[in-house]
Amino acid sequence: MSDVDMLDAVLAKDAALLAGVPAAALGSATPCPGWDVQVLVDHMIGWLQVFAASANGQEVEGDPSTFVSTAPVAEFEAAARDLVSGWRRGGVERAVPMIGAKLPVQMVLDMSLMEYVIHGCDLATATGQAVPFSDDEMLVTLDRARSTLPDDYRGEGKPFGVAIEVGPDAPVLDRLRGFMGRAV
Repeated sequence: MSDVDMLDAVLAKDAALLAGVPAAALGSATPCPGWDVQVLVDHMIGWLQVFAASANGQEVEGDPSTFVSTAPVAEFEAAARDLVSGWRRGGVERAVPMIGAKLPVQMVLDMSLMEYVIHGCDLATATGQAVPFSDDEMLVTLDRARSTLPDDYRGEGKPFGVAIEVGPDAPVLDRLRGFMGRAV
């Protein structure tokens, strides 16, 4: 399966998770410190719009962290379609704009896969839904995260928590969560 096909499948699973979020859960805590479900949903959609613009060779105007969703499933699905079609049309052998820099497509693909698998896990956990990702999707994501996520992005006041040691024989979901700094 190509990286674009895998990302497409992951995004479809995230869209189904978003559709399963009850309104009463929007204020519930998530595995992301200080974020409730509404903040996580807005983050997922705002950044998906950034990734979609990047895949289509465009810069995003505005700050994705200020995005506020009004129709989460529709907004997510539209951005997911834009992202996947941008990768399919433009190919993966190029550099694309990404928050003020030009980055190789593979790096942006890896970041988006990491973002939407782990935040899908976060959303499932926070809303009592089953984590929908296959072991293969999570293993590929873990591998990409290990090569993409530097230690200087981890810790207090940074985008990711410090990695939590998890044994090599632990379920892949626990290994992924631990690497991403989530309590297992």
